[in-house]
Amino acid sequence: MDGSGRNVLEMLTPEQATEKLRQHEASFIVNRGQGVLRYDIVQLPSNNPIEDDHAEGIVEVASTRAGESTDDWMFWGVFDGHAGWTTSAKLRRALIGFVARELNNTYKAAGTMGTMPSPEAIDTAIKLGFTRLDHEIVNESVERVLRSNSKRVAAELLGPALSGSCALLSFYDTSAKILRVACTGDSRAVLGRRSPSGKWTATALSEDQTGSNPREVARMRKAHPGEERVIHNGRVLGGLEPTRAFGDASYKWSREVSERLRASFFGRSSSPHLRTPPYVTAEPVVTTTKIQPERGDFLVMATDGLWEMLTNEEVVGLVGKWIETQTAEQSSSKLDSIWTKIFGPIQGLPVEAIKDGGPDGQKTPFRYRQWGMSPDEKERFVVKDKNVATHLIRNALGGKNEEQVLQVVFFGNGQKTGEVLVNEEASSTPQSHVKAKL
Repeated sequence: MDGSGRNVLEMLTPEQATEKLRQHEASFIVNRGQGVLRYDIVQLPSNNPIEDDHAEGIVEVASTRAGESTDDWMFWGVFDGHAGWTTSAKLRRALIGFVARELNNTYKAAGTMGTMPSPEAIDTAIKLGFTRLDHEIVNESVERVLRSNSKRVAAELLGPALSGSCALLSFYDTSAKILRVACTGDSRAVLGRRSPSGKWTATALSEDQTGSNPREVARMRKAHPGEERVIHNGRVLGGLEPTRAFGDASYKWSREVSERLRASFFGRSSSPHLRTPPYVTAEPVVTTTKIQPERGDFLVMATDGLWEMLTNEEVVGLVGKWIETQTAEQSSSKLDSIWTKIFGPIQGLPVEAIKDGGPDGQKTPFRYRQWGMSPDEKERFVVKDKNVATHLIRNALGGKNEEQVLQVVFFGNGQKTGEVLVNEEASSTPQSHVKAKL
């Protein structure tokens, strides 16, 4: 902003662009001997305050394996907020705890019968964690506000209900080497796995849940028969693009509740097409994948901004290219000996397409639809970041030539000291200011 109060836009130098890209990056080395080597995170804001958020957590649980006292439940989440930051911030603080509590109850119930919970029971626990948190955000908040009759309480509690957020949460059970991905909205998780050819394969572990996804459209029309505008122009009631989300209470409350809150406190107007709410649900779709740490599997989780610019195969290929570069450099990081042993050298943009392509509903990247760029134009990709999440965002935004949160998790059989350490060479903040999540 200049002296007259006008906004002034200036072109960034390459050095300034790199500084912006790396401002919110962090990397952690996981020395717990539980099949995870490292995870990298980056956020790129387009709003102030940033509407997207993330969370990570490790929960120690009693081991069912002979010779082991504890195992880990590991969680990684990315939250794509919209119409404000308060819902995604609530998910950062609460979602892992809600899901872990439901999982704990499910495992305890099975344990009293001398069994392990079924896969269906575990999926149900994860879904309950999501829906119970959303019930607290959307419905219990209203009850508390109306009881208090206080605008201060309303300001505190109604923010997460009135704004909204997609949620993508991964849960890794180290004892079973099972990864579950729970998706509410249009963030996406993709698995990279080395094929016998030495290249990587890309497999989508989630499905974009929007008004452009035929399966979601069919589900919505079945739930709201006779409502032609339940999906209009690819959006719920013509307004909201994701068909599943936390918050977004104006698509969940009755018109009477919305009007009462607006009259007494504040709120949003209901859609003129609102007839049979709720239209939007926080219940996730859960997928299950057996992880192979010895093959160097990795997981990329990102909000929709990344997938609007890169295909699944490009993202996995770019991580593969980054691994190749890190291996060749033979730096002095603690991860090196394990890294080289697991990944080794690879050549090319090292990725193969999976023939079945995984779930439908994925968007075609903007640069194919609007910019006329070719999927074969690989020369623009570069490798110049120690943090692989930053590396992906750099290439999504142009490489040589919007708001995003991104996490990359590397699986592998590493050393066991019980520590989670900040990887300073791939983090923007000194170790004394960054805390590993346990």
